[in-house]
Amino acid sequence: MRMVDIITKKRDGGILTREEISFFVNGYVENKIPDYQISALMMAILFKGMNKEEIVNLTDIMEHSGDTMDLSKIKGIKVDKHSTGGVGDKTSIALGPMVAACGAKLAKMSGRGLGHTGGTLDKLESIPGMKVFIDEEQFFKQVNDIGIAIVGQTSKLVPADKKMYALRDVTGTVESLPLIASSIMSKKLASGSDCILLDVKFGNGAFMKTFEDAKKLALTMCEIGNALNRDTRAVLTDMSQPLGLAIGNALEVKEAIDTLNGHGPKDFEELCLQSGAIMLEQAKIVKNEEEGRQKLIEVIHNGKALEKLCEMVKYQGGDESYILHPEKFELAKHIIPIISNKDGYIKQIVALKIGESSMKLGGGRETFEDVIDMAAGIVLNKKVGDKVNVGDILCYAHTNKENIDDILNEIHEAFEIVDEVVSKPNSIHLYVK
Repeated sequence: MRMVDIITKKRDGGILTREEISFFVNGYVENKIPDYQISALMMAILFKGMNKEEIVNLTDIMEHSGDTMDLSKIKGIKVDKHSTGGVGDKTSIALGPMVAACGAKLAKMSGRGLGHTGGTLDKLESIPGMKVFIDEEQFFKQVNDIGIAIVGQTSKLVPADKKMYALRDVTGTVESLPLIASSIMSKKLASGSDCILLDVKFGNGAFMKTFEDAKKLALTMCEIGNALNRDTRAVLTDMSQPLGLAIGNALEVKEAIDTLNGHGPKDFEELCLQSGAIMLEQAKIVKNEEEGRQKLIEVIHNGKALEKLCEMVKYQGGDESYILHPEKFELAKHIIPIISNKDGYIKQIVALKIGESSMKLGGGRETFEDVIDMAAGIVLNKKVGDKVNVGDILCYAHTNKENIDDILNEIHEAFEIVDEVVSKPNSIHLYVK
């Protein structure tokens, strides 16, 4: 078998066999095939696409290109949730304890943030002492004991994706739907959970800009997961404005704590309740979503969801007193109000601009080597659909940096205010199963 024949076959619109896909994936991982040939093939895939069988085979072979997690030592049905990334997305930190408090087993591996999207690991590390890398035996024990662990991915999972993802980034092939779907699903499947809920975001602050593109990705990923014997479902959620009010690591953890205390922003709370209800149904803890929703509301009201977050933090070496007393989180030196200069209604809060501004304030990283200021970020005071008057506070910028007038102007520009009344958008637009 020759790599050039596989490239020309796909270039001409041919269907690749499982053997051909295995040849190029494993050959690339073993450094037997050079970057330039894989680049050529990925460009051919971008233009010609792949059918369902090809995408399932690609995902399966990528999943098994390195280690896979065997979670059989964890009792019960294991559930996992994955977000395609967004601004202010602290969902796992609230949702995980909620479903675990209802009896589900969440054995979750998360990543770091880069660019305008924050990473769950970075947010958890804003809790003093919190360890996000633990050994396998401790991971299993923790999930068996308390029903939840959120940890970093082992470097030995899906090496094919690590190499191909880095190459896609510099060859203009990031947008290929088969490559996006196989990248996400190979990592989720290798993590070993029985059930997966995907939160596929769309809008200016998301990777998928339109609802239709997000729907195609969600359907493709669900097809992959279900073809490979995992109960895989998806919700499509709006990222045309930030999720909740807080953007930035410690700020988002505090908002997750507020939500577990029953005082979270409505859009964020709704996403947690609907997603959690689906996960409880997947775990066969409830018969339907309505029953699941009631269970989740109950564990918020009786304090068991917050207790579960405390347990997870304590197990992973963190100081759980910060969960019970979030006022202990250190505040940034400068907390600057951004003021409206006109009357009207908020039509849009450009999530991409807000996310990038939060990063520039110190709350994110442009390269993996950058050090994050855990206290930095933005807290919204208004959301889409809210009425504003001249002089109202739109949001607060939190930073330890000086001379940030340019960043403050960018934040102001993210708010689009119009004269006409604007309706408040729904968080969730579609449920795919």
